[in-house]
Amino acid sequence: MTGAHPTGVHIIGAGLAGLAAAVSLAAAGRMVTLYEAGPAAGGRCRSYFDRGLGCRIDNGNHLVLSGNRAVAGYLRQIEARDALAGPAEPLFPFVDVASGERWTVRPSRGRLPWWIFRAGRRVPATRARDYLKLLALRRARDGDTVAALLDDGGALYKRLLEPLAIAALNTSPQTGLARLMDAVMRETLLRGGMACLPRYARIGLSESFVDPALAWLAARGGRLLTGRRVAGLRVEAGRVAALETPEGAAPVAAGESVVMATSSPVAADLLPGLVTPDAFSAILNIHFAAEAPPGPAGFLGVLGGTAEWIFVRPGTVSVTVSAANELVDLPAETIAARVWPDVRAALALPEAMPAVRVVKERRATFAATAAQDARRPGTRTALHNLVLAGDWTATGLPATIEGAIRSGRAAADILLAQ
Repeated sequence: MTGAHPTGVHIIGAGLAGLAAAVSLAAAGRMVTLYEAGPAAGGRCRSYFDRGLGCRIDNGNHLVLSGNRAVAGYLRQIEARDALAGPAEPLFPFVDVASGERWTVRPSRGRLPWWIFRAGRRVPATRARDYLKLLALRRARDGDTVAALLDDGGALYKRLLEPLAIAALNTSPQTGLARLMDAVMRETLLRGGMACLPRYARIGLSESFVDPALAWLAARGGRLLTGRRVAGLRVEAGRVAALETPEGAAPVAAGESVVMATSSPVAADLLPGLVTPDAFSAILNIHFAAEAPPGPAGFLGVLGGTAEWIFVRPGTVSVTVSAANELVDLPAETIAARVWPDVRAALALPEAMPAVRVVKERRATFAATAAQDARRPGTRTALHNLVLAGDWTATGLPATIEGAIRSGRAAADILLAQ
């Protein structure tokens, strides 16, 4: 652009929503600066070296599906399309650690769900007509919960739909909003097996989602300022005029914009009067320094115990427990002792528990209830140069990686349209 200077955008928060916004804006020629309060970018989606375990681990376990189009587009844009791994076929292995029974759900690749007519591909003790129950989600009204629409006490609900709902919503199905579950199912399982290929970070979350984005942004003049907490906004004449930081004010020049891509509590503090979700669900991730065969998928769904999902990586076995508000305040050693028997039963590991790291995220996501969904704000704000991004905004999805990336792209689209 001869004789012109790219318009600057200040992005508060360098989690996935902030990074997605930054990438979209930089691709359009905007000069972006990311302000991150923590020591590194990525938010909940990051990797780090754990000295106690002596290896690198992900902050939490994240599984995405091939139907997550925003994820795929983001990875393509940052030139990291090969950063995810997973099986070549849609498959979801499960074990009931109470009974010892094992099974694998294998959706057919195309849109026609012929797999539900094959006993070896569907959930044990279910019939093909049981799967028609999923259509009830399409008729979900605003306040309907997942359990109210789907829980008939049958095997399909207990062995597949309930664990999927807990993982997707991070909320109990008894209070989890059916409409959000429907949005997930419409874009994955109900589009056929090729839309629900399981995918996870090939090396680590930072290596897949964060580091390539930062390198891509740096090559285009983008800046990341870590340890730079934005403590307030200076508002003048209906716009953000400066970001207040402990290091001093960062001016927002005329024509420049701001993306607030923080957590919802931080956003509510920075912008008085903003209504955001204020009830949250915890997630526990328990990382064991253990070796185990990865199996055909690299992960395993668990029923009948405390563990819910087990991810097997070189040198570590990691367990995720979602909707964990009742467990999160227990001592770490108590949590690990409850989970290890499930891991042993699932993977046939020795009795002695290895070194372990318990990562507690008390406010991992907003509670995906009707009341909290109603508190999710849109992308625009009353300040004409300020937009919002985050999985807690009104994306139409629960708080997922897909939702976070979509929110960042939506924020960028509004600014680019201006």
